[in-house]
Amino acid sequence: MSHVVTIKTEVRDQAAIAAACERLGLAAPTEGTHKLFASTETGLAVQLPGWNYPTVCKLETGELRYDNYNGNWGDPKEIDRFLQAYAVERAKLEARKKGYSVVEQQLPNQSIKLTINVGGAA
Repeated sequence: MSHVVTIKTEVRDQAAIAAACERLGLAAPTEGTHKLFASTETGLAVQLPGWNYPTVCKLETGELRYDNYNGNWGDPKEIDRFLQAYAVERAKLEARKKGYSVVEQQLPNQSIKLTINVGGAA
């Protein structure tokens, strides 16, 4: 049986953030206080490609804090790529915790299809 699921992503899982960074070939996230242009944010920082400042994951709220100056200091598509990778890695981690197998398929439109097998049959 197939089900369509819509996911609102809140970034709260440190292991999934690390897996998303690894998946995208980014440096490992760093915990601490991080400088943005006009402020500082405390949390888990991810340095996205081409971005002047890190994206800070606020695990307690699930929010991302960043300053890309309306795209001048970093392409917003990189946030989308990171959120997609995070959501995929988080879903895979949760499925595997429950003993389910996961099959991942990259689709031509750059979306990712995950098939989670519960109890054997796909």
